[in-house]
Amino acid sequence: MKRYGAVLGLKPEAVADYVRVHAAVWPDVLKQIRNSNIRNYSIFLKQPENLLFSYFEYVGTDYEADMAAMAADPVTQEWWSVCMPMQSPLETRKQGEWWASIDEVFHTD
Repeated sequence: MKRYGAVLGLKPEAVADYVRVHAAVWPDVLKQIRNSNIRNYSIFLKQPENLLFSYFEYVGTDYEADMAAMAADPVTQEWWSVCMPMQSPLETRKQGEWWASIDEVFHTD
């Protein structure tokens, strides 16, 4: 298992809608997340800065292939088309990233 964390901005005018849609994530999106070997997935919101922090654990053996399968899923693409206009990616993210990856500096069980 590998832990992943990422951060992303959220447009101030979209906070209520973002929280609302994530209170009822589409079942097929949740199924694809699970099929892509993602577990313990959480998104946190930090206000008033409107920063989203995501955390998940990847339990598969081919991360790139699992993420490609998720990106190719039509329902997930539709979900992203709802969510992405609400988001504001960080200017400092790496090329090709939407959510900016962050490094784990501490963990304990």
